[in-house]
Amino acid sequence: MPHSAKFGSSERAIQAHYDLSNEFYKLWLDDAMVYSGAMFLSESDSLEHAQINKLDHHIRASGADTARSVLDIGCGWGAALSRVVATCGAERITGLTLSNAQADYIAELGLGGCEVRVENWQDHYPLEPYDSIISIGAFEHFAKLDDSQAQKLESYRAFFKHCQDALLVPGGYMSVQTFAYGSRKPRQEMVGTRATAFLSKEIFQETDPPHLLDIVQAVQGHFEIVELRNDRSDYVNTLREWISRLDTHRERAIELVGLDQVETYERYLKYSILGFQSGNLDLYRIKLKCLDKPWTSTR
Repeated sequence: MPHSAKFGSSERAIQAHYDLSNEFYKLWLDDAMVYSGAMFLSESDSLEHAQINKLDHHIRASGADTARSVLDIGCGWGAALSRVVATCGAERITGLTLSNAQADYIAELGLGGCEVRVENWQDHYPLEPYDSIISIGAFEHFAKLDDSQAQKLESYRAFFKHCQDALLVPGGYMSVQTFAYGSRKPRQEMVGTRATAFLSKEIFQETDPPHLLDIVQAVQGHFEIVELRNDRSDYVNTLREWISRLDTHRERAIELVGLDQVETYERYLKYSILGFQSGNLDLYRIKLKCLDKPWTSTR
């Protein structure tokens, strides 16, 4: 069995969502095609400005602004890669995605000095580790809905161990953004809700987000948590912007993907707002420092 088939959502499941239509996503995302919660630092921030705030936050938190080499795990349509190319002095910049449509889109951007690979993080073994890692909106896909709690933790630990062993220099920083189950209800109750069933079937197939405790347990021995933010209100504001833009371009969206698909996305975005408003879902931004590998005696 291929290594990449062991943990998290399959390539097929990722492509079912992200390869739907680049033109469709362009209608309602920001200009840079950022498909994750923005960072609204003031009430006057536009979605575009708030997404730049978010990208700059992760660039600073990961140390990408001073790094020679940067890895973006789950690079989407290339917004973070573009920002790193434009504002940082890194010589080696790599993005990983499982979406062919996203890789094709980034190729058209013509980002100099940037390599994009359609490759799972589990299969990425660079000749040299990176100085900095950014991962925005990928961690949600690292466990499946039907995984047991033990299997979820195994997946998350495998990710952090691989980053420590092969992807990041000791003492290097990684900045992760992920949505997660909140603390209001146990996972068992959340998995059984109508909203979760709908999202796992129609939107994020094979995906089950983490709890904060999962992340805290999984980093043990691999990373130190340096900073943790829960910015779930930012996702509420982001989702409202997406819904408004999709509504503005609804007729064109129907032309591109059909009425059923548009209605499915409208329902998904509204369910998501309710989740973040209620605290059933959280939005975590986490700065992590890679620990030295444990010393083991050869005697």
